[in-house]
Amino acid sequence: MLGNRAKRMLVLAAVLVLVVALAGCGGGEQPSGGQAEIAGNLTAVGSTAMQPLVEQAATQFMAKHPKAQIVVQGGGSGTGLTQVASGAADIGNSDIFAEEKSGIDASQLVDHKVCVVGMATVVNPGVTVDNLTKQQLVDIFTGKITNWKEVGGPDQKIVVIHRPKGSGTRATFKKFALGGVEDTAPGMEQDSSGTVRKMVAETPGAISYLALSYIDDSVKALKLDGVEPTVENIANGKYPVWAYQHMYTKGEPTGLKKAFLDYMLGDEVQGQLVEKMGYIPITRMQVERDAQGNVTKK
Repeated sequence: MLGNRAKRMLVLAAVLVLVVALAGCGGGEQPSGGQAEIAGNLTAVGSTAMQPLVEQAATQFMAKHPKAQIVVQGGGSGTGLTQVASGAADIGNSDIFAEEKSGIDASQLVDHKVCVVGMATVVNPGVTVDNLTKQQLVDIFTGKITNWKEVGGPDQKIVVIHRPKGSGTRATFKKFALGGVEDTAPGMEQDSSGTVRKMVAETPGAISYLALSYIDDSVKALKLDGVEPTVENIANGKYPVWAYQHMYTKGEPTGLKKAFLDYMLGDEVQGQLVEKMGYIPITRMQVERDAQGNVTKK
């Protein structure tokens, strides 16, 4: 039989074991992505079409996690894909699939589709035209049509503003608005979407194209073959000029990269920020598209 002192010692030992076990459980429940653990630096580079969304999301994320520092830069989709593939950036923002970019190993990159962005032809408000057919658009961007009167507008020279070769917006517009035809018309070239909008707004007779998230009252968006570039027409497949907004990582994301991407795909961004800023949640799309451009109904 154990004496009273021995019994007390056994009880005390059992209590200590229980306390240690409970403490261990408590430590295990500390979320790996808890606020205290989300820290470090992250750089996201690429698409200017999705730059406003990622910048705003990063601002909100850093307000929640002060130890995290996220820098968002433009430069175009090609730059984003090249930099993430080379390890120069943590995340490559892109309007195009990595498979569409030559010179990189797309098999090393992991695709995180954040949302969809529509793109529209935009003109200076003084241009009275409000609709162009695909063929008219091709003729304008290849230099065959050079005056707005040729398509029912004023007697005014058409000023074409192009995007550079590495632009995902350009690649999307070329593929789905121009049917793959190279836009060879003489004109100016500008990468920044904000600058393109400013140039179109201030240049009489100007024409270019922008993501819907950039379009405001300073420019006029045109219909394509009579179809308006609206969220509804994009979601149901009637309007063809749109692209997924991809955030690529080299390999599966961990740490701060994973935490930020989880935030981008979470309710706060998907349920609020995406639509508020003019983008389309993936869940609203009634059609889907692969890297070859083939569209199927969901």
